[in-house]
Amino acid sequence: MLHAIGFLLASIVRLFRTRRNLLLENLALRQQLTVLKRRHPRPRLTAFDKFFWVLVRGVWSRWKQALIVASPQTVVRWHRAGFRLYWSWLSRHRICFGRTRISRELRELIFRMVAENPTWGAPRIHGELLMLGFDVSERTVSRWVQRAPRNPEKIARWRAFLKNHREVIAAMDFFTVHTVTFGILYCFFVIAHDRRRILHFNATRNPSSHWVVQQLREAFPFEAVYKYMIFDRDAKFGPEVIAAVKVIGTTPKRTSFRSPWQNGVAERWIESCRRDLLDHVILLNEGHLKRLLSEYVRYYHEDRTHLGLRKETPGGRIHSGRRGGVIGQARLGGLHHRYDRAA
Repeated sequence: MLHAIGFLLASIVRLFRTRRNLLLENLALRQQLTVLKRRHPRPRLTAFDKFFWVLVRGVWSRWKQALIVASPQTVVRWHRAGFRLYWSWLSRHRICFGRTRISRELRELIFRMVAENPTWGAPRIHGELLMLGFDVSERTVSRWVQRAPRNPEKIARWRAFLKNHREVIAAMDFFTVHTVTFGILYCFFVIAHDRRRILHFNATRNPSSHWVVQQLREAFPFEAVYKYMIFDRDAKFGPEVIAAVKVIGTTPKRTSFRSPWQNGVAERWIESCRRDLLDHVILLNEGHLKRLLSEYVRYYHEDRTHLGLRKETPGGRIHSGRRGGVIGQARLGGLHHRYDRAA
């Protein structure tokens, strides 16, 4: 009995399924016949025709066998183009789902709480907003707390701190240059943070820790006035160099591995030296390099203005008070010039 009922139900389902396929095939063929009867030299498919086949593709598995006026790949391309148009329309109209966007008043209140209470986090600010009657989620508050503008007064305080301590900081570093015979020369220098002055420089073909110690003795023949000396973890700055830095009364501060930005003042001078001088000359030997560096340091101290010094020079260049014509004086063989008023 159960087998008979199951056979009857299966027959009914198959009958309706077969009739459905027949109806869909008949509809597809009639639609294509309508397209072919249009009075054009070549039948043209309208937007409705394309939408029809995209819809049929989604509801009928045997749509490819009845398709004549276009290829299956073309129908797939129509479908993808429809998706692109749909998402473009959504992006233009900016349909928002979910919770309503918070008001400008509430955003400004969150920014105000962040500025006035630097130690508060999103949960604390969310609690205050609930007490004030604002219906907003903590996640939304956290997102707007991260977008809050930085406090300019805090930046000013940090800038003032660096400005008040920069006269007790110095830094040293190496950089390499190549000669015309493809040799390598090592340039060593010590720079002060306060006025960006080069306290000492030298060049050699064979740097070592003992050579660096001798350069420190020449740079600081007496006790140094700088409390901190910044340098990287180069092998040339060995234990002997650290001991020599302590002997002159300075605390050594080594930067992290592969972190040149922690010695930014020294790295900036290397960049300036390369851009202003070394990228425009061909070095012959060690003596040639020392002469060029000596001229560049003199130009750097007395003539070249610096953004970090409010457009002044490390040596304190005097502003011209004369009203005569402007004359130019060549520096570094004509690579740069200094301009003054004529008497």
